[in-house]
Amino acid sequence: MPLDVPGFIASLSLPDGCRVDQRVPKKLLLENGAPTAADKRLIADTVEEIQWVAALKPNTIGVPDYRDESREYLEIAVLAVTLRRQSEGGKAKPTNPARLAELVHRAVPYPVLLLLHSEQRLTLSLAHKRWAQNEAGKVVLDGGLVAVSLPEGAPGADAMDAFMQAVALARQPRSSLLALYQGWMDGVQALLAAKMTGAFKAADSPEQAAARRHALQECARLEAEAACLRTQAGKEKQLARQVELNLALKRVLAQLAAARQQL
Repeated sequence: MPLDVPGFIASLSLPDGCRVDQRVPKKLLLENGAPTAADKRLIADTVEEIQWVAALKPNTIGVPDYRDESREYLEIAVLAVTLRRQSEGGKAKPTNPARLAELVHRAVPYPVLLLLHSEQRLTLSLAHKRWAQNEAGKVVLDGGLVAVSLPEGAPGADAMDAFMQAVALARQPRSSLLALYQGWMDGVQALLAAKMTGAFKAADSPEQAAARRHALQECARLEAEAACLRTQAGKEKQLARQVELNLALKRVLAQLAAARQQL
């Protein structure tokens, strides 16, 4: 199943009461989410439109808010950011979707389900928030982004169909907005796993979801290590050192295969 913004939003099955469907001025992101001149250029050059799709609150979806000493989840925002079209001559500046997604998440004080899309790609991302330790009232990202870009390496149609069904609001945990948001995050991580295994399988428990998160992190670390070893081996002139690097690569690939078994 091709994944596009209208199709994904429809798969969420959100109640009408939480829909906002308002355009957000790009200058708000420039003013609140661009700490450097390079970030301002990235936003100005690549963002076409920002759409506030929905606001999920206790009174709009019937799920309680969440508060503890580290964070306060009063609502979840669903945002769609449209990227500018590639220029006719292909001269448009390259987009950095990972950095752009991070800027959007940092700019919004609430947890965000973000859809960053162009003609070629749709990136879904989520990130937890917490209170800043040294600035009262300021919210910062808690851990890295959990993101998946499609269609690069997309799993088969069955896996995509299963993912689209799994993200429906009614299938998420309802004990709090934090639990609901974590449910969506676990769904994206299950899709990341499916890109390696070919099959989408929702986690049966929080413990299983946590184990999958760890396995995905380990796979990413080992893939980066393998790529580094391949590059080193390709440049090495001494035969003995080449053999040493290739043996190290074989060990890393074996560890990577074992990590993938945990997905």
